[in-house]
Amino acid sequence: MIVTVTLNPALYVHYQADRVVPGAVNAVGRVRHEAGGRGLAVARLLQTFGHDVVAAGLAGGSAGELIRIELARAGVATQFTRIAAESRRVVRVADASARLVTSFEEPAPYITTEELGRLAADYRALLDGATAVVLCGSLPAGLPTEIYGSLTSYATGAGVPVILDAGGSALRYGAARGPALAIPDSRETTGFDTDDAKTAERLAGELMAIGAGSVVLLAERGTHAVTAAGRWHAAIMTPGLRSAGEPTLAGEPTLAGEPTLVGEPTLAARRDALVAGFVPGIALGWSWPDMLRHAVALSASVTPDAEPDLDSYEKLLPEVIVAGPQL
Repeated sequence: MIVTVTLNPALYVHYQADRVVPGAVNAVGRVRHEAGGRGLAVARLLQTFGHDVVAAGLAGGSAGELIRIELARAGVATQFTRIAAESRRVVRVADASARLVTSFEEPAPYITTEELGRLAADYRALLDGATAVVLCGSLPAGLPTEIYGSLTSYATGAGVPVILDAGGSALRYGAARGPALAIPDSRETTGFDTDDAKTAERLAGELMAIGAGSVVLLAERGTHAVTAAGRWHAAIMTPGLRSAGEPTLAGEPTLAGEPTLVGEPTLAARRDALVAGFVPGIALGWSWPDMLRHAVALSASVTPDAEPDLDSYEKLLPEVIVAGPQL
C-alpha cells in the first residue's frame, strides 16, 4: 500500500464559459468539481496504474467532504484527519473564446495543535503495511515547517521509504531525515534555478549531504537524477521544439507565471505525473533507467484533464532516452 499525504488539499471548482467579460455577469455552461492538491493528483495517477493507494492528510468542512467524495468516485481510498476549519477552494474559470484559464485561490485553513497531534497518530497507524510514503505540496497555516521532517522520521523509522516533493525550508527539514528521494520545487525554493546547472547540482549535493538518498531535478531540457552511483539524465526527443539533437522533456516548465491555456495540460499536472512516476520504482526497487523512463513517459502523456493517456504512454515509453550514470 502506498500512502500519499496532502496537508493542504483543495476543492477545485471548474467553471467553463464561452466568453468572460470582467465586471459583468457571466453565464457558466459547465461546472465540475475535482479534489486538488499535489498528493491527491499523485494518488489518482497511481490508482490508474493499478497500485494500492490511500490518500491521507487534512480535510475539513463541506469542501473536505466533497474532496473525499470526488476521490471515492475515482476509486481512491481516503484516510484524512478531520479539521474544524474549511478546506480551501480553488475556482478556475475557463474562457473558451480567449483560450485562457483564470484561477482564484482561497487561503489555507489554520491547523490547531490538537489537530496536528491527531494527524501524527493517524499517519503512524497507516505506516503498518505501507510500501512507500509520498509527502507532497505546500503547508497550511499553523503547521510548523519541520512537519515533513517529523513525518519522514516516522516512516523511515518504520522501514518505509519516503518520496518528498516540497520546497523551501520544508524541503530541507524533510531531506535531513533520510527520504529515499527528494524532488525540489523550484517555485518554493529561493535561489534555485532548474536550468542553471551549477545551482541545481549544488542544491542536489546539499540535500544528499544532509540525508536525502537521491534527488531528482526537473529542468526545461529534461529530468536529472542525482544518486549515490552517479548522475542520470532522461528526456524525450521531441522534433521541432529545439535544434537537431538537443533533447527536451515534452511539457516541462519554461517560464514561471505562463498563462494556462484551455485544452492544454497545466505545468503542475505534468509535474505531478512525473512525481507519481517515481513512486512505484522507489517502492519496488526498480533500476534508475526504468524509473526515469516510466516517470518521463507518464509526465508527457497527461491529458488536459490531468489524466494519463495510456496509449500515448505506451508509445512514448520507448522514446525516452536515458543517459548515465555519470560520476
